[in-house]
Amino acid sequence: MVDFWAEWCGPCRALGPKLEEIAQEKGNIKVVKINIDQNKETAQKFGIRSIPTMILFKGGKDVETLMGNLPKEEIAAKIDAHS
Repeated sequence: MVDFWAEWCGPCRALGPKLEEIAQEKGNIKVVKINIDQNKETAQKFGIRSIPTMILFKGGKDVETLMGNLPKEEIAAKIDAHS
């Protein structure tokens, strides 16, 4: 899962610990954070228009895009749907 975020984004900072918990609990998912201010080309390539935005990849392909500071359970359910 790629988490597109920025240092100045309050909802992004609130989301971070939830993603870390999910990664630890599930063990089968890796979370990579991309700071959009430092990686503008990458954010543009994936069409990121608002943050936080998470893109779930499986087998090298994006399978789910989640936007906003969603509840942990909702994020986990979306991940489980692609397991």
